[in-house]
Amino acid sequence: MTVLTLLVKTSNSGQLKKVDDMLKAEFENLDLEVEVLGNSVNKWVQVSLSGEDEAIAKSYIAKQIGTCPASIKNVSQFSVLKGFISKVDTARQELKVDIGVFEPKIIQAVISLAYLQAELAVGSKMDLKKISEIYGFYEKLPLWVKVTRLSIDGDDALEAELSMEQVEKIHLWQQSLLDRLIILGASLEEIETTLERTGLNRDVVGTETLGLFEHALICKLGTDATGLIPKIGWYMKKAAFVVFNPKKILGLMGEKSLE
Repeated sequence: MTVLTLLVKTSNSGQLKKVDDMLKAEFENLDLEVEVLGNSVNKWVQVSLSGEDEAIAKSYIAKQIGTCPASIKNVSQFSVLKGFISKVDTARQELKVDIGVFEPKIIQAVISLAYLQAELAVGSKMDLKKISEIYGFYEKLPLWVKVTRLSIDGDDALEAELSMEQVEKIHLWQQSLLDRLIILGASLEEIETTLERTGLNRDVVGTETLGLFEHALICKLGTDATGLIPKIGWYMKKAAFVVFNPKKILGLMGEKSLE
């Protein structure tokens, strides 16, 4: 038997059941017993696999869903890992990211304000609160990070920066000039049903999957993502909504260049 910690976080039993249903449907023709064990530390989903086709299932999960490192032994300097923002720490001016390390203790990745300023080219005067507001850095948002140092002055943390892949994604979003409404805590099926029910699929050109329960709606040119929230939120009361507005970002960066 193999126990894996998926690169998936859930916040309720309904989401756990969706994970269970998805895996059982995917592996129904395999000689395999799959069981969702529930949430481990910090709401990460753990599953057990057993049977002749265990290796096939492990390979599928690794490629299509991803797994957490779990142990600090599986993390090295310059590792690129997917995690979820756990705190926008405005007091310490740093972004904390849960990368799924909880053995022998919980260790998170920390991205300093200086790194964010350098990677996002926002200027040295913009603080973490403002950067988080304009880029949509919100608790539970998935991010890819690169570990730059394995310890920070004895703290239970790793020093990190946004990965090149993550920075490129942000820049592509910026250059598109299209608003994005990021929905945290909802499945793709729930989102598609809501868009159809409200008729808002006319205002959306596509949906980008960030995680199993995290997605970004790509708005049509001229559609304000903020304006979609009241209508969608009525049907998705447990979800959190974050707006990525590229025009606002470019405007603020233009102001900084004139200072």
